[in-house]
Amino acid sequence: MVNKNKIVAIIQARFNSVRFQGKILKRINNDPILKILIKRLKKSKKLSDIVVACTNNSHDKKIIDLCKKLDVKYFRGSENNVLKRYYQAAKKNKAEHIVRITSDCPLIDPNILDKMIRKYLVKSEFLSNTIEPTFPDGFDIEIFSFKILKERYFSKKIHNEKEHVTTGILKLKKYKKINYKLKKNFSKLRLTLDSKYDLYILNKLLKKFKYNYNLGINKILKLYKENRSFFEKNSNRVRNEGMNLNTGQKFWIRAQNVISDGTMLFSKNPDLHLPKLWPAYFTKSNGCKIWDLDNKLLYDLHLMGVGTNTLGYCNKQVDRKVSDLIKKGNISTLNSVEEIKLSEKLIDIHPWADMTKFTRSGGEANSVAIRIARAYSNKDNIAVCGYHGWHDWYLSSNINNRNNLNQHLMKNLSVKGVPKKLYNTVYPFEYNNFNQLKKIVSTKNIGVIKMEVQRNIKPKSNFLYKVRKLAKEKNIVLIFDECTSGFRENYGGLHMKYKIFPDIAIFGKALGNGYAINAIIGKKEIMESTKDTFISSTFWTERIGPTAALQTLKIMKDIKSWQIISDIGRKIKKNWKIIANQNKIKLDILGLDALPNFVFNSTKHNAYKTFISQEMIKKNILASNVIYTCISHRDKILDKYFDILNDTFYKISKCEIDNENIYSLLEVPESIKGIRNK
Repeated sequence: MVNKNKIVAIIQARFNSVRFQGKILKRINNDPILKILIKRLKKSKKLSDIVVACTNNSHDKKIIDLCKKLDVKYFRGSENNVLKRYYQAAKKNKAEHIVRITSDCPLIDPNILDKMIRKYLVKSEFLSNTIEPTFPDGFDIEIFSFKILKERYFSKKIHNEKEHVTTGILKLKKYKKINYKLKKNFSKLRLTLDSKYDLYILNKLLKKFKYNYNLGINKILKLYKENRSFFEKNSNRVRNEGMNLNTGQKFWIRAQNVISDGTMLFSKNPDLHLPKLWPAYFTKSNGCKIWDLDNKLLYDLHLMGVGTNTLGYCNKQVDRKVSDLIKKGNISTLNSVEEIKLSEKLIDIHPWADMTKFTRSGGEANSVAIRIARAYSNKDNIAVCGYHGWHDWYLSSNINNRNNLNQHLMKNLSVKGVPKKLYNTVYPFEYNNFNQLKKIVSTKNIGVIKMEVQRNIKPKSNFLYKVRKLAKEKNIVLIFDECTSGFRENYGGLHMKYKIFPDIAIFGKALGNGYAINAIIGKKEIMESTKDTFISSTFWTERIGPTAALQTLKIMKDIKSWQIISDIGRKIKKNWKIIANQNKIKLDILGLDALPNFVFNSTKHNAYKTFISQEMIKKNILASNVIYTCISHRDKILDKYFDILNDTFYKISKCEIDNENIYSLLEVPESIKGIRNK
């Protein structure tokens, strides 16, 4: 039997918060957040009891230990079905009326709580200060009867209603609901806890008031009115964003608490693609399919592992070779014979080359190539064209001018942390601008020319031939960076198509079909310069990368994968052109056939790009304005993509031609800028 007079505050709590793990046990003045909340709730004169509803997860033992220490009841239930946990906690504790509190709201004001309880008991069956919020985020209180909770628990529920207890309750129209308001709207003030920035503000606030846990809302609001800058650190966050975010986005918030920049690779920053909606993380992949953290199936018509998987994700033949190898051991005190076999294979494909070096990443490979070339030429200065990674030698080009590398894929690259003594050692030149390169060579004592063979535009006026001839005449080491272009249009480096052979070439991305392997190949007399310097790394000697590369190369040759992905890319380009013309959109279509991309001839290019991603994700497709093609991009999914794109382009044309507002169509913020598209 429930006690009709029993009003129970049930605190929803778990250690494994997706966005900020362990947040409720983070400390302020050596007190866990949950303890602060409980101490404040205990000052309520209307509550009959307090129950912490935690989960069966082993991590929540820490929460239980704290409850025991504070002499507070607890209940353990389902981690994912919060509604079930709530219902069972209320039933076990014989609650007639329930006050729902989330554990990430440590500043709940007990006086406000008591006023709300009094009003609820007199005037409503559901009372909340969040229906139309005026209270600061973090002062959220909902009060309802056990009867309502029971009815909702036993009714049909969708997933979101299991995770968020009152989402379904608010849909029950037969019950009277009242929104409890402040006279003025302070809902933009954020005093909840979902990130390290929130924790910073909470700590800063309590410190200002000398960690007074009796601190009332009026003093907080007075400070906010007098000094809004005090609360700026977390002011860009959206209220209750967790209710609408997919699990990947929640993990993205969590990542930013513990990972510098949130991700290891700038290209995988979700805000670069579709803020608030990009799935961000995956559980498994196969072909061109990806399953996100919500087990939603997505088709990747975008980056395909940022260009690593031309044979599709989880190629069975490659994975089987790697799996068999792992059983035998990946690394030991002795060397890997696979590195010899891969070296021989790459040299066989590229007869002009004699020797190799292997790394795991493209940035490493580029830096190794530069070290070798500088050692051979005995000159520091480099002429560079294209994008070549993050290392000091490359970024140093921006020391004297932050915009030097703007035309080389990445914009406004910062040089913080790059030694200023590298000033005037790297000089960028534009693709197809031979006269510019010639001038640099004649005035800057250049020892190395480093460039991509081709990215977005084709060589003109014998450009590559002229570069090769100039390098040979001036005894300059010519390096072709083929990390991206290699094995996409032909079997080997793209330079073979043009019959222009460098002194050093670099391969990566597609070489291992998703496994980490990069190769530097070059002429013997240049590569042996490694003896005059020091280049060495433990994990360059592991077996997985070379094994994957050997099998990948075999499959590529067997099925002529470069022809398949180039044919797919040509189809994509053709349809882009048709769809653009049909909708009277001006479009530049660029890139290798196997790496097509497009740019809107509009100042609103980035907004349009964001809109495409937004509309595509609704149909379970990851897409933007670039596609790294793979052999798994079949006609069926491509045709679906073109249909959606046609509808999307129509809406974009209304913005371009009829001056409709693209920003009114965006349901999320415009994506951040960074990668140059031309």
